[in-house]
Amino acid sequence: MKGVSSMTEVCEITKVHPEAVDRVQKHMVELEGVSSLFKALADETRLKIAYALTIEAEMCVCDIAAVIGSSTATASHHLRYLRERDLAKSERKGKQIYYSLADDHVRQLVTIANEHAKEGVSVEQNLSS
Repeated sequence: MKGVSSMTEVCEITKVHPEAVDRVQKHMVELEGVSSLFKALADETRLKIAYALTIEAEMCVCDIAAVIGSSTATASHHLRYLRERDLAKSERKGKQIYYSLADDHVRQLVTIANEHAKEGVSVEQNLSS
């Protein structure tokens, strides 16, 4: 956190609360697969693709390549990566492959992350004013 000394972010005494620790640890197994989801979206190119698919529900590989400013081979590689992690799905229509987000959860993740990032920028701008 900006403006907070690192000294205030550390407990001054060490006292473990075993009940709270046990309750939380029981839920840790639920996180399996979540880190790979965020890792996939942490790549700027794949995030741009996912964001494009929040705006346009379905796009062909050629259009996605144009949006991200890459070759169709590069776009295909990133789309395959997203598809293999169940973040996107594809459908052949004639000679073209169209991609869309796998489901509304992915759309919400990308949309909420974008909104959160914008809030952070506006907060920083207000603090510096």
